[in-house]
Amino acid sequence: MHVAVKGGEAAIANAHALLADRRRGDRDVPALRLDQIVEQLGLGVDRVMAEGSLYDKELAALAVMQARGDMIEAIFLVRAYRTTLPRFGYTRPIDTAAMQVERRVSATYKDLPGGQLLGPTFDYTHRLLDPELAGGADVAEPEQREAASEPMPRVSEILAHEGLIEPDGSLPDGHATGDITREPLEFPMERDIRLQALSRGDEGFLLALGYSTQRGYSRSHPFVGEIRIGEVELELDVPELPFPVTLGRIRVTECQMVNQFKGSAKAPPQFTRGYGLVFGQSERKAMAMALCDRALRAREFGEDVVAAAQDEEFVISHSDNVQATGFVEHLKLPHYVDFQAELDLVRRMRAEHEAKSAPDDIRKEAAE
Repeated sequence: MHVAVKGGEAAIANAHALLADRRRGDRDVPALRLDQIVEQLGLGVDRVMAEGSLYDKELAALAVMQARGDMIEAIFLVRAYRTTLPRFGYTRPIDTAAMQVERRVSATYKDLPGGQLLGPTFDYTHRLLDPELAGGADVAEPEQREAASEPMPRVSEILAHEGLIEPDGSLPDGHATGDITREPLEFPMERDIRLQALSRGDEGFLLALGYSTQRGYSRSHPFVGEIRIGEVELELDVPELPFPVTLGRIRVTECQMVNQFKGSAKAPPQFTRGYGLVFGQSERKAMAMALCDRALRAREFGEDVVAAAQDEEFVISHSDNVQATGFVEHLKLPHYVDFQAELDLVRRMRAEHEAKSAPDDIRKEAAE
């Protein structure tokens, strides 16, 4: 039970003014601009877009600024803004095979058609603080060359050619893809709904669950079949036109995990898939999502559900950081009535306990 806080308007207004002051900081320091956040804090902007379910870099940058760098608060702001936007329709599924790739790596095959592209990555940095960055040192222009024209087929297609991996996912005829932003979650859920929830789930939560699967809590031994980052086109079918209309391009990160499967009565021993796809450059999130996706397919493959990462209701119900934040932070709101009720209960229980623990002669005197 919550009670209304009366007479706090002035205090709340002052708190907002103080928050704005702290957000601005020292007036002698130049104020941040949105383009600075977009260009120089790009990975943070990408996370806010992904978990906020809205692809708009400037809005995500504004949310990061307004939230003083608190990512979950920024994601909350973007989610709230998203609810005010009209829905014009649904685009065609994006074709990541036609991606304009800027990074593509595989941990399963060294030599791939189209080659491996390291792209922008922290993987090979020494993790040493660079004091020159603090001084605003000039950064050399990267080396450029003509983009390769060789196609980049997915690693899964190589395994599929030998029949060593399960077929790519497909939806039955007449299946209408769900939309978790418009329909309440119901368990058990189809994989398309589950992937939507995972895609905007909290990176840290999914990372911890994905890590748990590698430490024996679901008997998972995954390989990164492929990670690719780049731009894809969004196409919309317009009833009046005989061809799809290209709306623009967005940057996404796609991860396909390859997991071993011992087979069942219905399927031979083969590799299975875990899949991750998120806005922007977010490899850690895409990998964690793919690990969780595969773990949540346990019942589909007839595997024992013995770990938290395999429990669909547990994972999906707790992966949304906006909901989790709201439920945790509501504890800061007034609970005076609840607490007084529990306080009275504990006092009565304590009095009963002390009465039972008292010596017999004292209890007799109290009874007389």
